[in-house]
Amino acid sequence: MTEPDETFYTQERWQNWLTRVEEEELDPENEDSARLLLNLQDDAAIAVAKIVSAYDEDRLDEEEAIDELARVREIVLSETQFEDEEKRMLIDGVQTSLVCVFYAAEEYIVAGTAEDGTVEDFVRAAASAEAEDDLDAALGYLVQAGTRVIDGEELDMSLVEDLEYGLVSEWVNGLDSLQSAMSDPEVVEEDE
Repeated sequence: MTEPDETFYTQERWQNWLTRVEEEELDPENEDSARLLLNLQDDAAIAVAKIVSAYDEDRLDEEEAIDELARVREIVLSETQFEDEEKRMLIDGVQTSLVCVFYAAEEYIVAGTAEDGTVEDFVRAAASAEAEDDLDAALGYLVQAGTRVIDGEELDMSLVEDLEYGLVSEWVNGLDSLQSAMSDPEVVEEDE
């Protein structure tokens, strides 16, 4: 297999974000801190959106797209080495949000867009599954929702207001980043 001509994401890029997080005084209640974490998350979601777009435009075949997603996922979801417990937890939250983004992109590439339901239906089903402690089903529903987001259906973030805080709300947060990335896949500048 040949290496794709495009580089979608690098270890160095992820490390630059982690270095910024390490250097900053982070307070999740502070807008600048929250923006830094959101930019970090959006940046990874943009890489995923670019891989999906390259697949849709036949610049990558299915195998290449899946391999590229796996490479980016390995970078982004690897364990962080922060001394600071709180920063480690904040990055862990970002990584948790992105899990669903990677699975949704893979599902979209391998199986296409989910047919039976809307984004809202899948989010509500995921919330119900989470309430019954069936996290695998919850993730599965949100992966289906994610394929529809990739296909252009809108994720209405007012749905999140009804959700209990937990994995489903984190995963939906990731899908929101994916939605933004699909509509405007411009790179987030690391020095903003």
